[in-house]
Parts: sequence; C-alpha cells; structure tokens
Amino acid sequence: MLPDREVAGLKCSEVLEHLSSYFDGELERERRAKIEAHVSGCDVCARFGGRFADAVKALQRTLEARTEVDAGVLERLRRRLGAEL
Repeated sequence: MLPDREVAGLKCSEVLEHLSSYFDGELERERRAKIEAHVSGCDVCARFGGRFADAVKALQRTLEARTEVDAGVLERLRRRLGAEL
C-alpha cells in the first residue's frame, strides 16, 4: 500500500483522485497549483505521475497513428456480420 502523505495541503490519495483530470487539463488553476506543489514535494507521487503521464502519451500516440479502415473491408464486415457498423 502506498503512503498517504500530506504535502502542500493535499494527501497522495487526493492527488491520485484528480490525476486524470489534471493531465486532461480539466482542473481549475488553484487545484492544478496544489497538485503541482504536492508532486514537487512528494517523490512517490512524482514517480507515479511521471509513469502515468508516459502511459497517457503512449496511448495518445497509438490512437493518433491509427489508419482509416478501407471501405471494402467495412462492407465485407457488414455482410459477414449481417449488421450495420
């Protein structure tokens, strides 16, 4: 179990709760600043946040690299499945 230290007025569990929203840019400025202050003073959250950010970036690159499916392939799939895709 990870420690739940309080640094800069936030506990590790609070940072974890808002981490996805932080990376998505969905947090208000004050909450972002508190999370950044916590991570600056908490080596556990800094390491985890870095790994989380790397995973998010890798997923984004994978999704951006996807190519469109050929129309002929889609038509064959529709016929085979007997449903609209």
